[in-house]
Amino acid sequence: MPATPLTTYLFLAAAILAEVIATSALARTENFTKLAPSLITVIGYAISFWLLSYPIRVLPTGIVYAVWSGAGIVLITLVAWLVFKQTLDLPAILGLGLIIAGVVVINVFSKAVGH
Repeated sequence: MPATPLTTYLFLAAAILAEVIATSALARTENFTKLAPSLITVIGYAISFWLLSYPIRVLPTGIVYAVWSGAGIVLITLVAWLVFKQTLDLPAILGLGLIIAGVVVINVFSKAVGH
């Protein structure tokens, strides 16, 4: 499959989504003693890494990893807040804002991303 900017970012977005699902399930595995969340975790991470292998061929590894992990952190925190009712204090919210700002700066201003 030829790597267009759209497909590159679609694969990256799908990798982020799979990682968020896997990490959300990880919280429910109880040290991998619960079968369903354990399977979701392992399969989700496998899918995420497989999907991540596509944008990493086109974009710099550090950039792909920064976007994948940064967006994943923010989305997992959002899931934890909305689904699991976990609350955040002001320093946590400010830190997440800085992560979002970093991902935006990379994608909007970095020449390494190949706009």
